[in-house]
Amino acid sequence: MTDTLADAVPQILSKIQDSISTLRSEVGQFRTSVEGRLDRLEQLNRKYRRDAAAMMVIMRSTAGNFDERVSAVEERLAALDARIS
Repeated sequence: MTDTLADAVPQILSKIQDSISTLRSEVGQFRTSVEGRLDRLEQLNRKYRRDAAAMMVIMRSTAGNFDERVSAVEERLAALDARIS
């Protein structure tokens, strides 16, 4: 019994080492995959931030233009009211 047990230990240890090396390579591949996905997400996040900033600039410009037009109409109405009164 002792002889077979002593013979089995190196085989068991060898299988454990093989399992560890396989696990390490799989973890390395997983890490590479995750890092790639995170890089793509960061790029998309930067793109969406730029798009949102551009949209804010456009919205402010549009609101300013609209405010100018409404002010012009209000001035015209005030002038008409002054002439009528």
